[in-house]
Amino acid sequence: MKTIKGPAIFLAQFAGDAAPFNTLDAMCGWAAGLGYKGIQIPAWDGRLIDIKKASDSKDYCDEIAGTAAKHGLTITELATHLQGQLVAVHPVYDELMDGFAAPEVHGNPAARQEWAVDQLKRAARASKHLGLKTVPTFSGALAWPFLYPFPQRPAGLVEAAFDELARRWTPILNYFDEQGVDAAYEIHPGEDLHDGITYEMFLERVNNHSRANLLYDPSHFVLQQLDYLDYIDIYHERIKAFHVKDAEFNPTGRQGVYGGFQSWVNRVGRFRSLGDGQVDFGAIFSKLTAYDFDGWAVLEWECALKHPEDGAREGAQFIDAHLIRVTERAFDDFAGAGTDDAANRRILGLK
Repeated sequence: MKTIKGPAIFLAQFAGDAAPFNTLDAMCGWAAGLGYKGIQIPAWDGRLIDIKKASDSKDYCDEIAGTAAKHGLTITELATHLQGQLVAVHPVYDELMDGFAAPEVHGNPAARQEWAVDQLKRAARASKHLGLKTVPTFSGALAWPFLYPFPQRPAGLVEAAFDELARRWTPILNYFDEQGVDAAYEIHPGEDLHDGITYEMFLERVNNHSRANLLYDPSHFVLQQLDYLDYIDIYHERIKAFHVKDAEFNPTGRQGVYGGFQSWVNRVGRFRSLGDGQVDFGAIFSKLTAYDFDGWAVLEWECALKHPEDGAREGAQFIDAHLIRVTERAFDDFAGAGTDDAANRRILGLK
């Protein structure tokens, strides 16, 4: 067995225009001071990384890694959720999604998609320069507006959407393979890959591509009432990244999974700071350790109630307390009989 690495923190929810959250160096000092050992960098945030420069220059990547190392930190992954989202966008979301892209491609869905694909490829090259093996991302969505089957979906609509999603992602996955890195899809609402079945539908269409893997985040499964422990048993061979995020689901007579268009504070399903929700992280860390997951346990802080800096401080301690230093011997070795093959045959009554 292998020990999960950590604690690490995803910087996306903390980055801002005020110190110490406005530069990579300052954020590294802040994170290290809280006890983190790794950082996951959002590849879309120019305050933290110039992904174009990183894709073209290993020297620049060495500088970035050196900035983290100066504070005793390791870069765990370069996250590309926003770029991945733009690989496939249903037109109903065009105006909303423009905010995820560079200004020069706003109002031009074809150019925006081309930009997003280029960004993903650059993140793969930059990851190779940094010696990283995984790029967390989103799949994007063409079928999401038709999630609920009313009005009745036309025959073949979902299949056509997934065929097109696979057509768009296959060359990206092939490029990732050339760079020696995995795509780790975060199974997430708003994406066509939002549960195990949809991931399997996609995986079949990309011919079980070896680079089409998973980021595991149990919080999204609590909110849709999916068994997040059984999910590990089913997909552990494909899990390449891990977001440690808590959530709770407390249905009432007025509201359930769909949320009633309420704000995050008023939803019965909402994200919480680590330890404040319902996720059984003891069981999760045990399962992932038993399955030899040796990636990073990365805090993704999202909570409608608690201050982010409190969540970050508590999160480092929470993850550290859940890491399992794996045993090097069986607990009952002291009672071993020390027998050999011949003795085993005698014990079984065999000659």
